[in-house]
Amino acid sequence: MRIHDSANLLDNSAVHPESYYIVDAIAESLQKKPGEIIDCEELVETLDPHTFISEKAGLPTITDILEELKKPGRDPRKQFITAAFDDSINEIEDLESDMVLEGSVTNVANFGAFVDIGVHQDGLVHISEISSKFVKDIKDLVSVGDIVNVKVLEVDVERKRVSLSMKQLEK
Repeated sequence: MRIHDSANLLDNSAVHPESYYIVDAIAESLQKKPGEIIDCEELVETLDPHTFISEKAGLPTITDILEELKKPGRDPRKQFITAAFDDSINEIEDLESDMVLEGSVTNVANFGAFVDIGVHQDGLVHISEISSKFVKDIKDLVSVGDIVNVKVLEVDVERKRVSLSMKQLEK
């Protein structure tokens, strides 16, 4: 992904400007121009990262730079997936028992999992409503960030509490 066009190809990479001199040294060792080694995995694979270690740059930095040269513009972060909230449900008052919604697990405790269903108040899936099978450790079944389908069991608008179930949606 190109952020902007620049005279220096490294401006469109994850290599920090203060490390451009390392790329120049790498290119020089290969008798190439920096632009000729970007996205050239076979060429970069031939290098020993230890060759470029200095007082200013250790092995982790050199390794990161070489990885970026092999596959420029990659995003090392995991893909961020969010729940598809129902557009018609925005407030706790919009919820009704038996609704089936998609949500995102925001917290896991020994007694259950909290799920964001898009109403500014996380609902609770009690451990007894996680699965129809015995649950020894809830963390074996759900983790923060998981996208889950839940059924609304009860809504207490006054106390701002939403009880949810996952086991009632098991097939």
